[in-house]
Amino acid sequence: MNILSIQSHVAFGHVGNASAVFPLQRLGVEVWPIHTVQFSNHTGYGAWRGQVFEAQVIDDLVEGIAERGQLARCDGVLSGYMGSADIGAAILRAVAKVRAANPRADYCCDPVIGDVGRGVFVRPGIPEFMREQAVPAADVITPNQFELELLSGRPVQTRADAVAACEVLRATGPKVVLVTSLHTQETPDTSLDMLACGPDGRFLVRTPRLDVSLNGAGDAIAALFFFHWKRSGSTALALGAAASSIYGLLSRTHEAGARELLLVDAQDEFVRPTRVFTAEAI
Repeated sequence: MNILSIQSHVAFGHVGNASAVFPLQRLGVEVWPIHTVQFSNHTGYGAWRGQVFEAQVIDDLVEGIAERGQLARCDGVLSGYMGSADIGAAILRAVAKVRAANPRADYCCDPVIGDVGRGVFVRPGIPEFMREQAVPAADVITPNQFELELLSGRPVQTRADAVAACEVLRATGPKVVLVTSLHTQETPDTSLDMLACGPDGRFLVRTPRLDVSLNGAGDAIAALFFFHWKRSGSTALALGAAASSIYGLLSRTHEAGARELLLVDAQDEFVRPTRVFTAEAI
């Protein structure tokens, strides 16, 4: 499997491509990473160095791959944080080029906008771009609960609310909606849910809640789910596999008291998770 991953990148730590690429490689995927930014570290540290690349750089790199005659071998495109609408437009142009070369290719968009407690943390115009252009163009989207509410325009308090919001988004274009972190009235305080809605059904995985919040976890979840969905064609199997691996990764990181995801130390969790969770139909 070959996946073109267009995301931010950091030299130290694990967010964006630095979080998504290695798990995919460990699972046997050939990843073609294109970086939208290259920073010394993620911005959660409050200070960083590096450069934001122009949208033209993305166009140039994709065109270079096309000139090698390789886009027909690309099975999917993965995107995450978009620093500007111009970057987003370049990503959608890349998706269009890949689909033209390989109509079976899929696009997974992690619609990064904000989070519960933090609100919107992207630049003005990005939420609108996500809602009006990126989400309708995607085959798979992976919002968190905050982004699910914002994109669907519906409050999510119950599981039924979450399913309804997913179906609103599916009606705009995506085949599958994965809600990466969900806490509704039905979710115990000691647990956290992941919900996926696709053409083959609606499925839930519940895992123990870990007292941890780490940058880059969403990037890894999106990559893992997309891979397992592409390989299996099953929303339920993809949800269970992604949830099991990410729980193992977060558990190992939490136990070590690390500030960055321990992708290398916990790499076996991507292939053989210590604890296996099974998605249940709802």
